[in-house]
Amino acid sequence: MEMIDIERMPVVPLRHRGRIVAAAVLLVLLAGLAVSLATNPRLKWDIVLQYLVAPPILSGLLTTVLLTVAAMAVGIVLGTGIALMRISKNPVLSSVASGYLWIFRGTPLLVQLIFWFNLSAIYPRITIGLPFGPSLGSFDANQYITVYVAALLGLGLNEGAYMSEIVRAGLNSVPPGQREAAEALGMSSARVMTRIILPQAMRVIIPPTGNQFIGMLKTTSLVSVIALQELLYSAQLIYTANFQTIPLLIVASVWYLVLTTILTMGQHYLERHFGRSDLRASSSTSEEGAEIMPQEVA
Repeated sequence: MEMIDIERMPVVPLRHRGRIVAAAVLLVLLAGLAVSLATNPRLKWDIVLQYLVAPPILSGLLTTVLLTVAAMAVGIVLGTGIALMRISKNPVLSSVASGYLWIFRGTPLLVQLIFWFNLSAIYPRITIGLPFGPSLGSFDANQYITVYVAALLGLGLNEGAYMSEIVRAGLNSVPPGQREAAEALGMSSARVMTRIILPQAMRVIIPPTGNQFIGMLKTTSLVSVIALQELLYSAQLIYTANFQTIPLLIVASVWYLVLTTILTMGQHYLERHFGRSDLRASSSTSEEGAEIMPQEVA
Protein backbone atom coordinates (compact mmCIF):
# COMPACT_ATOMS: atom_id res chain seq x y z
CA MET A 1 0.00 0.00 0.00
CA GLU A 2 1.42 3.36 -1.05
CA MET A 3 2.17 5.76 1.81
CA ILE A 4 0.79 9.31 1.54
CA ASP A 5 3.25 12.14 2.17
CA ILE A 6 1.18 14.49 4.35
CA GLU A 7 3.71 17.32 4.18
CA ARG A 8 3.42 17.53 0.38
CA MET A 9 -0.37 17.59 0.34
CA PRO A 10 -1.81 20.94 -0.85
CA VAL A 11 -3.35 23.17 1.84
CA VAL A 12 -6.91 24.10 0.96
CA PRO A 13 -8.15 27.16 2.89
CA LEU A 14 -11.45 26.82 4.67
CA ARG A 15 -14.22 28.65 2.88
CA HIS A 16 -16.35 30.95 5.03
CA ARG A 17 -19.41 31.50 2.88
CA GLY A 18 -21.34 33.05 5.78
CA ARG A 19 -18.75 35.79 6.18
CA ILE A 20 -18.84 36.56 2.47
CA VAL A 21 -22.64 36.83 2.48
CA ALA A 22 -22.62 39.02 5.61
CA ALA A 23 -19.96 41.31 4.12
CA ALA A 24 -21.92 41.64 0.88
CA VAL A 25 -25.13 42.52 2.74
CA LEU A 26 -23.32 45.14 4.83
CA LEU A 27 -21.71 46.69 1.75
CA VAL A 28 -25.12 46.96 0.05
CA LEU A 29 -26.63 48.58 3.15
CA LEU A 30 -23.73 51.02 3.53
CA ALA A 31 -23.94 51.94 -0.15
CA GLY A 32 -27.65 52.59 0.19
CA LEU A 33 -27.07 54.74 3.27
CA ALA A 34 -24.34 56.74 1.51
CA VAL A 35 -26.53 57.37 -1.53
CA SER A 36 -29.44 58.40 0.71
CA LEU A 37 -27.29 60.86 2.66
CA ALA A 38 -25.76 62.32 -0.48
CA THR A 39 -29.05 62.78 -2.36
CA ASN A 40 -31.37 63.83 0.47
CA PRO A 41 -32.18 67.52 -0.21
CA ARG A 42 -33.28 68.10 3.38
CA LEU A 43 -29.71 67.70 4.64
CA LYS A 44 -28.68 70.80 2.62
CA TRP A 45 -25.01 70.00 2.16
CA ASP A 46 -24.40 73.39 0.54
CA ILE A 47 -25.33 75.10 3.80
CA VAL A 48 -23.13 72.64 5.70
CA LEU A 49 -20.14 73.62 3.56
CA GLN A 50 -21.04 77.29 3.93
CA TYR A 51 -20.93 77.23 7.74
CA LEU A 52 -18.20 74.62 8.23
CA VAL A 53 -15.49 77.29 8.49
CA ALA A 54 -17.69 80.22 9.49
CA PRO A 55 -16.02 82.52 12.07
CA PRO A 56 -18.61 81.85 14.84
CA ILE A 57 -18.15 78.09 14.39
CA LEU A 58 -14.35 78.36 14.44
CA SER A 59 -14.53 80.58 17.53
CA GLY A 60 -16.71 78.01 19.30
CA LEU A 61 -14.36 75.24 18.14
CA LEU A 62 -11.39 77.05 19.72
CA THR A 63 -13.33 77.48 22.97
CA THR A 64 -14.16 73.77 22.98
CA VAL A 65 -10.52 72.78 22.47
CA LEU A 66 -9.23 75.15 25.16
CA LEU A 67 -11.91 74.08 27.64
CA THR A 68 -11.21 70.40 26.97
CA VAL A 69 -7.47 70.77 27.51
CA ALA A 70 -7.88 72.95 30.62
CA ALA A 71 -10.52 70.71 32.21
CA MET A 72 -8.45 67.58 31.56
CA ALA A 73 -5.35 69.25 33.02
CA VAL A 74 -7.30 70.08 36.18
CA GLY A 75 -8.75 66.58 36.27
CA ILE A 76 -5.39 64.83 35.84
CA VAL A 77 -3.58 66.92 38.46
CA LEU A 78 -6.46 66.74 40.91
CA GLY A 79 -7.09 63.05 40.20
CA THR A 80 -3.44 62.18 40.86
CA GLY A 81 -3.57 63.98 44.20
CA ILE A 82 -6.85 62.32 45.18
CA ALA A 83 -5.46 58.89 44.18
CA LEU A 84 -2.40 59.40 46.39
CA MET A 85 -4.70 60.41 49.23
CA ARG A 86 -6.84 57.31 48.69
CA ILE A 87 -3.88 54.95 49.04
CA SER A 88 -2.42 56.90 51.96
CA LYS A 89 -2.31 55.23 55.36
CA ASN A 90 -3.45 58.48 56.94
CA PRO A 91 -7.19 58.00 57.74
CA VAL A 92 -7.95 61.72 57.40
CA LEU A 93 -6.49 61.92 53.88
CA SER A 94 -8.17 58.72 52.71
CA SER A 95 -11.52 59.76 54.22
CA VAL A 96 -11.44 63.19 52.57
CA ALA A 97 -10.60 61.57 49.22
CA SER A 98 -13.45 59.09 49.60
CA GLY A 99 -15.85 61.92 50.45
CA TYR A 100 -14.74 63.83 47.35
CA LEU A 101 -15.45 60.81 45.15
CA TRP A 102 -18.80 60.26 46.85
CA ILE A 103 -19.95 63.80 46.05
CA PHE A 104 -18.62 64.31 42.54
CA ARG A 105 -19.35 60.82 41.22
CA GLY A 106 -22.72 60.66 42.94
CA THR A 107 -24.25 63.79 41.40
CA PRO A 108 -24.88 64.46 37.69
CA LEU A 109 -22.37 66.63 35.88
CA LEU A 110 -25.18 68.83 34.54
CA VAL A 111 -26.29 69.59 38.10
CA GLN A 112 -22.72 70.44 39.07
CA LEU A 113 -22.36 72.85 36.15
CA ILE A 114 -25.57 74.67 37.06
CA PHE A 115 -24.49 74.76 40.72
CA TRP A 116 -21.14 76.40 39.93
CA PHE A 117 -22.84 78.84 37.57
CA ASN A 118 -25.17 79.92 40.41
CA LEU A 119 -22.53 79.87 43.16
CA SER A 120 -22.99 83.59 43.78
CA ALA A 121 -26.54 82.91 44.96
CA ILE A 122 -25.06 81.01 47.92
CA TYR A 123 -21.82 82.94 48.43
CA PRO A 124 -22.06 86.49 47.02
CA ARG A 125 -18.60 87.12 48.44
CA ILE A 126 -16.04 84.34 48.84
CA THR A 127 -13.69 84.80 51.80
CA ILE A 128 -10.32 83.07 52.04
CA GLY A 129 -8.92 82.50 55.53
CA LEU A 130 -8.82 80.23 58.56
CA PRO A 131 -12.06 79.08 60.23
CA PHE A 132 -12.90 81.41 63.14
CA GLY A 133 -9.64 83.22 62.38
CA PRO A 134 -8.33 86.16 60.41
CA SER A 135 -9.42 86.66 56.81
CA LEU A 136 -6.75 86.68 54.13
CA GLY A 137 -9.02 88.31 51.57
CA SER A 138 -12.36 88.12 49.80
CA PHE A 139 -13.67 88.63 46.30
CA ASP A 140 -16.98 89.12 44.53
CA ALA A 141 -18.26 85.80 43.21
CA ASN A 142 -20.22 87.47 40.39
CA GLN A 143 -17.06 89.12 39.14
CA TYR A 144 -14.68 86.17 39.23
CA ILE A 145 -16.94 83.13 38.76
CA THR A 146 -17.58 83.80 35.09
CA VAL A 147 -19.26 81.40 32.70
CA TYR A 148 -15.89 80.00 31.61
CA VAL A 149 -14.69 79.59 35.21
CA ALA A 150 -17.95 77.87 36.17
CA ALA A 151 -17.58 75.48 33.22
CA LEU A 152 -13.95 74.78 34.09
CA LEU A 153 -14.79 74.11 37.75
CA GLY A 154 -17.68 71.83 36.86
CA LEU A 155 -15.81 69.80 34.25
CA GLY A 156 -12.43 69.75 36.00
CA LEU A 157 -13.63 68.80 39.47
CA ASN A 158 -15.92 66.11 38.10
CA GLU A 159 -13.15 64.71 35.91
CA GLY A 160 -10.78 64.67 38.89
CA ALA A 161 -13.02 62.14 40.62
CA TYR A 162 -12.89 59.71 37.70
CA MET A 163 -9.20 60.27 36.96
CA SER A 164 -8.36 59.47 40.59
CA GLU A 165 -9.72 55.95 40.17
CA ILE A 166 -7.80 55.50 36.93
CA VAL A 167 -4.56 56.66 38.54
CA ARG A 168 -5.18 54.53 41.63
CA ALA A 169 -5.72 51.45 39.46
CA GLY A 170 -2.46 52.19 37.65
CA LEU A 171 -0.53 52.61 40.91
CA ASN A 172 -1.97 49.40 42.32
CA SER A 173 -0.93 47.52 39.17
CA VAL A 174 2.77 47.97 40.03
CA PRO A 175 4.01 45.05 42.17
CA PRO A 176 4.75 46.06 45.80
CA GLY A 177 8.21 44.57 45.47
CA GLN A 178 9.18 47.45 43.17
CA ARG A 179 8.63 49.99 45.95
CA GLU A 180 10.30 47.80 48.56
CA ALA A 181 13.39 47.31 46.39
CA ALA A 182 13.66 51.04 45.68
CA GLU A 183 13.29 51.94 49.35
CA ALA A 184 15.93 49.35 50.23
CA LEU A 185 18.32 51.25 47.95
CA GLY A 186 17.70 54.40 50.00
CA MET A 187 15.40 56.25 47.58
CA SER A 188 12.96 58.74 49.09
CA SER A 189 9.20 58.21 48.79
CA ALA A 190 8.83 61.04 46.27
CA ARG A 191 11.67 59.69 44.14
CA VAL A 192 10.26 56.17 44.28
CA MET A 193 6.89 57.49 43.10
CA THR A 194 8.24 59.63 40.24
CA ARG A 195 11.06 57.36 39.02
CA ILE A 196 9.80 53.83 39.74
CA ILE A 197 6.03 53.63 40.31
CA LEU A 198 4.53 56.21 37.94
CA PRO A 199 6.55 55.22 34.82
CA GLN A 200 5.35 51.64 35.17
CA ALA A 201 1.79 52.68 36.03
CA MET A 202 1.54 54.84 32.89
CA ARG A 203 0.99 51.75 30.75
CA VAL A 204 -2.24 51.16 32.67
CA ILE A 205 -3.18 54.83 33.05
CA ILE A 206 -2.74 56.03 29.45
CA PRO A 207 -5.51 54.01 27.64
CA PRO A 208 -8.42 54.99 29.94
CA THR A 209 -7.07 58.55 30.18
CA GLY A 210 -7.22 58.80 26.40
CA ASN A 211 -10.83 57.64 26.52
CA GLN A 212 -11.57 60.24 29.21
CA PHE A 213 -9.96 62.94 27.04
CA ILE A 214 -12.17 62.00 24.11
CA GLY A 215 -15.19 61.85 26.41
CA MET A 216 -14.35 65.28 27.82
CA LEU A 217 -14.28 66.73 24.31
CA LYS A 218 -17.89 65.69 23.80
CA THR A 219 -18.93 66.45 27.38
CA THR A 220 -18.04 70.12 26.88
CA SER A 221 -21.28 70.38 24.89
CA LEU A 222 -23.11 70.32 28.24
CA VAL A 223 -21.80 73.79 29.07
CA SER A 224 -24.24 75.16 26.49
CA VAL A 225 -26.83 75.10 29.30
CA ILE A 226 -24.92 77.90 31.06
CA ALA A 227 -24.56 79.85 27.78
CA LEU A 228 -20.84 79.34 27.20
CA GLN A 229 -20.30 79.82 23.48
CA GLU A 230 -18.50 76.60 22.63
CA LEU A 231 -18.96 74.62 19.42
CA LEU A 232 -22.49 73.32 19.96
CA TYR A 233 -23.80 76.58 21.44
CA SER A 234 -22.32 78.52 18.51
CA ALA A 235 -24.21 76.24 16.13
CA GLN A 236 -27.37 76.69 18.20
CA LEU A 237 -27.12 80.47 18.01
CA ILE A 238 -26.86 80.30 14.22
CA TYR A 239 -29.74 77.89 13.62
CA THR A 240 -31.92 79.81 16.06
CA ALA A 241 -31.55 82.79 13.73
CA ASN A 242 -31.78 81.08 10.30
CA PHE A 243 -33.80 77.93 11.27
CA GLN A 244 -31.28 75.62 9.53
CA THR A 245 -31.17 73.20 12.46
CA ILE A 246 -30.05 69.99 10.76
CA PRO A 247 -27.21 71.48 8.64
CA LEU A 248 -25.75 73.31 11.65
CA LEU A 249 -25.92 70.15 13.78
CA ILE A 250 -24.08 68.33 10.98
CA VAL A 251 -21.41 71.06 11.05
CA ALA A 252 -20.91 70.58 14.80
CA SER A 253 -20.83 66.80 14.39
CA VAL A 254 -18.20 66.99 11.64
CA TRP A 255 -15.89 69.05 13.84
CA TYR A 256 -16.42 66.72 16.80
CA LEU A 257 -15.50 63.77 14.57
CA VAL A 258 -12.35 65.56 13.34
CA LEU A 259 -11.19 66.35 16.87
CA THR A 260 -12.02 62.86 18.10
CA THR A 261 -9.98 61.34 15.27
CA ILE A 262 -6.97 63.51 16.15
CA LEU A 263 -7.19 62.57 19.83
CA THR A 264 -7.54 58.88 18.96
CA MET A 265 -4.36 59.02 16.87
CA GLY A 266 -2.53 60.78 19.70
CA GLN A 267 -3.70 58.13 22.17
CA HIS A 268 -2.40 55.40 19.83
CA TYR A 269 1.10 56.89 19.69
CA LEU A 270 1.18 57.46 23.45
CA GLU A 271 0.19 53.86 24.12
CA ARG A 272 2.88 52.65 21.74
CA HIS A 273 5.46 54.89 23.43
CA PHE A 274 4.73 53.65 26.95
CA GLY A 275 4.34 50.05 25.77
CA ARG A 276 7.82 49.82 24.24
CA SER A 277 9.15 47.88 27.22
CA ASP A 278 6.43 45.24 26.79
CA LEU A 279 7.29 44.88 23.10
CA ARG A 280 10.99 44.49 23.88
CA ALA A 281 10.23 41.92 26.57
CA SER A 282 7.96 39.88 24.29
CA SER A 283 10.49 39.96 21.42
CA SER A 284 13.35 38.89 23.68
CA THR A 285 11.21 36.09 25.10
CA SER A 286 10.37 34.82 21.63
CA GLU A 287 14.04 34.94 20.61
CA GLU A 288 15.05 32.97 23.69
CA GLY A 289 12.38 30.41 22.95
CA ALA A 290 13.62 30.07 19.38
CA GLU A 291 17.15 29.42 20.66
CA ILE A 292 16.02 26.84 23.19
CA MET A 293 13.76 24.83 20.89
CA PRO A 294 16.51 23.23 18.73
CA GLN A 295 18.34 22.15 21.88
CA GLU A 296 15.22 20.51 23.28
CA VAL A 297 14.56 18.74 20.01
CA ALA A 298 18.14 17.52 19.86
